[in-house]
Amino acid sequence: MVKVKMNYSIVIPVYKNEGSISRLLLTLSDINGQLDGAIEAVFVVDGSPDQSFNLLKEKLPSLDFKAQLLAHSRNFGSFPAIRTGLMAANGDFFGVMAADLQEPPELLITFFKALAADECDVTIGTRVGRNDTWLSRTTSHAFWWMYKKLVVRDMPEGGVDIFGCNRVFRDQLLKLEESRSSLIALIFWLGFRRKLVSYERLKRQEGKSSWTLKKKIDYMMDSIFAFTDYPIRLLIRIGIIGCFLSLALSVLILAGHLMGHITVPGYAPTILVALFFGMLNLFAIGLVGEYAWRGYENSKQRPIALVASKDCNYE
Repeated sequence: MVKVKMNYSIVIPVYKNEGSISRLLLTLSDINGQLDGAIEAVFVVDGSPDQSFNLLKEKLPSLDFKAQLLAHSRNFGSFPAIRTGLMAANGDFFGVMAADLQEPPELLITFFKALAADECDVTIGTRVGRNDTWLSRTTSHAFWWMYKKLVVRDMPEGGVDIFGCNRVFRDQLLKLEESRSSLIALIFWLGFRRKLVSYERLKRQEGKSSWTLKKKIDYMMDSIFAFTDYPIRLLIRIGIIGCFLSLALSVLILAGHLMGHITVPGYAPTILVALFFGMLNLFAIGLVGEYAWRGYENSKQRPIALVASKDCNYE
């Protein structure tokens, strides 16, 4: 048994990663050495259909660093796996690492050093480049562009896959128990002292990514509906603009009817009614949606405000 004091917990979601397990364990051993033998690895096998769990279970007793191995009852997704790992972790500082090793391991060391030096409460890895296929780069760029545009305005353009945090931030993050949400957006919603660390994503060496286009779209939908009322406000704006446009068109159609240019019986009143009430319906749906959004916001029970630190001059 390894008997060292744990300071740094590394959470690793595992799904279809049997090909990279050996290299992952060697990488963690190297990180452990660089951090004076003070890491704890928390492997969360997220219903993986391959041999990832069996390989980790077999290697667990011989590891030269402390480790936990947890297995979900089925595949819940990488973000629930990260939450599970953060809940089980025992360190003072926490970091998330991808089992496919596409994020450079030294990034975690940079995270932990910044957190240990109290430079920040959360460290976020921002991609400035990626050695992926053209299709993967294109879909990822489109995904994060929409994410930044519609959900989190200060989201880095390259997106976020890896982060680290201290215990205070971890505890506040775990208090937000939302089943259909975005962990990355919650990190930005929480605030606190934030440090961005840029890196270039490495080429995947084993296996194939399970982060499919369908999962990206599902995640985008969760992110939009859990963090922004943009679609509702868009309906209201379209409704207002449409009402003015329909009014202007109504004047033109009425003028055309009076001047004899429109001779089809019933055409003018039918178009006038359809234009006006169609846009009015959009506006009304937007208003109803705004009230529904406010009720939904309250149902999530997020705190109104968070206290990051407190000092006083008395006991």
